[in-house]
Amino acid sequence: MDFEKDDLYSLEAKLLINSFINNTYDELTKSATINDKDKLNWMTIDEFSIDRGKAKIKEFISTWKVSCNFLYCIFFIGEDQKKYSKRFRYKVQWSIPTCKKPIPRATASVYFTIDVSTVKPKSFPVNVYFVFETNRLVHRPGDPLSFCEKWLNDIIESKVLLMDAIKF
Repeated sequence: MDFEKDDLYSLEAKLLINSFINNTYDELTKSATINDKDKLNWMTIDEFSIDRGKAKIKEFISTWKVSCNFLYCIFFIGEDQKKYSKRFRYKVQWSIPTCKKPIPRATASVYFTIDVSTVKPKSFPVNVYFVFETNRLVHRPGDPLSFCEKWLNDIIESKVLLMDAIKF
């Protein structure tokens, strides 16, 4: 008799959990509005150059919802030769300069990697990945929740707190 009750409770719990997961996923994908700009067509392997990669990163960043207080610079870091590809690395450095402090105390960086295959046909698109400084999660353009301004603020605030804690 108790086994039947337990089975009913576990079935009801499963249904509730599945419903919760599905609703949460739907809400997250709705709130992470991916507009047509987020579905940016990256260049093909044949079209790639260091300058075009930098321009595409700038175009991609323009789709992010960032307050006008933030400014950024894009730097080409270097190139790594792998067995089947070349990886081109870029650094996007963010800061919040103000009138009182035109040179900010801290910055936040986002590191982009454009992976150009040496074995795929030249008409294939390049692969693009990016990570936020102090974070290991690898993002891809077009993924839901691939950017949140709070992440930049958190990086900058943690650096300022660390500098305040160090006594010289």
